[in-house]
Amino acid sequence: MAGPHRLTRTEARRIAVRAQLLDAHRPTDMHAVLRHLTLLQDDATKAVAPSAHLVLWSRLGSSYSPTQLDAALAERSVVELRGMLRPAEDLALYRAEMAAWPGTGELRNYKKTQRDWVATNDFCRRDILRRLRESGPLTTAEVPDTCVKPWASSGWNNNRNVTMMVAFMVQRGEVASVGIEGRNRLWDLAERVYPDGPVVPEADAERIRDERRLRSLGIARGKSAECPVEPADVGDAGEPAVVEDVRGEWRVDPEQLDRPFEGRAALLSPLDRLLFERTRMEELFEFDYALEMYKPAPKRRWGYYALPILYGDRLVGKVDATTDRKRGELRVDAVHEDMPFTKAMAKAVDVEIADLADWVAREIVPLG
Repeated sequence: MAGPHRLTRTEARRIAVRAQLLDAHRPTDMHAVLRHLTLLQDDATKAVAPSAHLVLWSRLGSSYSPTQLDAALAERSVVELRGMLRPAEDLALYRAEMAAWPGTGELRNYKKTQRDWVATNDFCRRDILRRLRESGPLTTAEVPDTCVKPWASSGWNNNRNVTMMVAFMVQRGEVASVGIEGRNRLWDLAERVYPDGPVVPEADAERIRDERRLRSLGIARGKSAECPVEPADVGDAGEPAVVEDVRGEWRVDPEQLDRPFEGRAALLSPLDRLLFERTRMEELFEFDYALEMYKPAPKRRWGYYALPILYGDRLVGKVDATTDRKRGELRVDAVHEDMPFTKAMAKAVDVEIADLADWVAREIVPLG
């Protein structure tokens, strides 16, 4: 290749949409979708439906039932890792990193702080392991705080010692989530949850994760701001590309180049990977969006949990909707048009809203 691939914004958007399985060719298998996407964010907000279920519905349509994902979690073919639902076989790509926690080489100051705090409170760590081994799954509320040094933070986690210790033990590969009890997550020994298998060496695992991330995104930055749970960048995966009127270099999945595109309408979770990385969303889709559930109601422009609207290769608006569980229906308060809808656009969006309402009433409301 003489130089980087030169893409228009339209071409870049179509690559992103197709890679995220949101074009007209709908997939049909839930497990295959998850393996391709690599993860689903395990956010329990039920304004419409939990995000993981919404993401799958957006791809699979109303044939998807939440019981499919619930069953996969119960049989542990899908597992939770740091707030993300992943195929269980992918844990092999994280084991070496877990074993080397908090990292190798020169550590950043915050990682040194974490390492030293865990070492100081090693008795608490070992006590948690003992209690899980003897009692089975427990919530953090059921574990006594035996830390000798409290966790210091200027935010929400200040002095939440057991919560922080468990979080670090997850990163160390010692404990794992096994579900939810009420509103609390249950924890158990990771050896009882994660599948056995060979550990992929850390450098190879990082390369494979970058390659799979690019395959699921289609186009992404090679380097971006650090994101500790799931990076938004893809390193050297794929091939270099530039996008017309967008500064900097990108990495593109060569298998997505020069392919025909046929789009459709789709309603997306606010946490959908197509738009989760907001800088990429703004650069490629020129879409103005923020999740407003944490804003005071008078300051919201689009609604508590507005669903972005995809039409073809453009993000064209938002649907302000919530599920009314008492009535067993989807309530739509507004459809915000970022651009004037044509008759075809309006009809396609109306069909998606009707499909979502039917799916919510049939699948989400009965499950509570």
